[in-house]
Amino acid sequence: MSISVAATQSGTVRFEDDQVAELRTVFRGQVYAPGDPGYDEMRAVENLAIDCRPGLVIRCSGEADVIDGVRLARERGLLLAVRGGGHHVAGHGTVDGGLVLDLRDMNAVWVDPVNKSVRVQGGATWGQVDREAQVFGLAVPGGVVSTTGVGGLTLGGGIGWLHRKWGLACDNLLSAQVVLASGDLVTASADENADLFWALRGGGGNFGVAVDLTFTAREIGPSVALAVVFHEASAGRELMPKWRDLALRCGDEVTTRALYWSLPAAPDLPPPLQGKDVFIVAALYAGDQQEGQSTIEEFRGLGEPLFDMSEHLPHYRALQAGFDPLVTGHHSYWKSTYLDELNDETLEFIHSKAMSRPDPSVLIHVPIMGGATAAVPAEDTAFGDRSAPFMLSIDGNTYDPANYEAVRAWVQDTMAEAGRLQGAGGAYLNFSGDDATDETVLRQQYGGNLARLRAVKATYDPGNLFRINNNITPA
Repeated sequence: MSISVAATQSGTVRFEDDQVAELRTVFRGQVYAPGDPGYDEMRAVENLAIDCRPGLVIRCSGEADVIDGVRLARERGLLLAVRGGGHHVAGHGTVDGGLVLDLRDMNAVWVDPVNKSVRVQGGATWGQVDREAQVFGLAVPGGVVSTTGVGGLTLGGGIGWLHRKWGLACDNLLSAQVVLASGDLVTASADENADLFWALRGGGGNFGVAVDLTFTAREIGPSVALAVVFHEASAGRELMPKWRDLALRCGDEVTTRALYWSLPAAPDLPPPLQGKDVFIVAALYAGDQQEGQSTIEEFRGLGEPLFDMSEHLPHYRALQAGFDPLVTGHHSYWKSTYLDELNDETLEFIHSKAMSRPDPSVLIHVPIMGGATAAVPAEDTAFGDRSAPFMLSIDGNTYDPANYEAVRAWVQDTMAEAGRLQGAGGAYLNFSGDDATDETVLRQQYGGNLARLRAVKATYDPGNLFRINNNITPA
């Protein structure tokens, strides 16, 4: 591009009015600079604790906008962030002073019901995928809420409601169209640029902009056997061991999670749940609804509930979107670790921390892993070691910005204690609020794959243009 933009040594920039005007003649998508109407809306990400002011936001309309945006950033030395759904808790979809490529208008979804595949543009959300795929009784293993971006979740791994039956989102990726730091558009698959394809499956946004992703689709839904049961939070001490034992013996068709949370006194919630501290048991059977119902009934019958929402979420899309309204508007800091076992000491630790959370919106989340996720050897994808049967994620959320630092400190202290539990280790980077350049976090996730990832990075992004992420530096 011919536009002359002078960046500072740190990669931040201020675009002059005439430069912005010229850019608007190049890009088909909307271009937003500070002070423009809509700029504050465009720069916002899901985590309200992240308050960056980019020098420019380009709402990309297609691959041409992405290619020219990448070239502009590379040629002018600009910090570059890529936004999909904008859910990453560390705020990787934005950057102070640099350039944001916002993919949200690139959200088309194409379903091939004959070959059972789904092609998705990089700015789509899982809810948009589910809307199209479920018409044909298909789904792609994705996240746990429908507003999460497909691209970011997949590149970081992707646990959800189907991972025990069919693996992580990245395990179901067949190919991707990627804009590299050079501005070239390439295909990554098992047969083409296989090293890049390996790195994309868990290596995050380090290697380019995934503008188009094709997945294997799985037969499930629209109606499914599921459990979403709310208990008094204090009952978690008694129910967690029962949930653990059932989760370990129920088979790979079931993905389940236990959660401690507090619900707001919202009038649209069922009266028994309004303003309550709760322990939630949730489970989905990925198979024939009638065959799975007896297993699901066991999860519904672990104890006397405050409220059983299972009948109010009659199909797969309802489950995916069921918690969407309750996960927005937060100031957030999250950390996670994997657990080799949930022994009595670990269960008591989790329960005691759950009963002393520093803010009602803090969520303690324990999903079971294993199944198809663990069947993939660590070296087969960038994601790394998958052997742990459980994860502990503490989602430090608050609606009150004045309480954010206290919540953040509590999460850090609690996870430091959790790291001393028997069998604790590693980190799931999609659930990490830590600084993107934290080498310790990278080694926890990637282990023996890190050296190979650095070599792939050196091939496809030797100048580390894509560094607003859990950054893997080039070899």
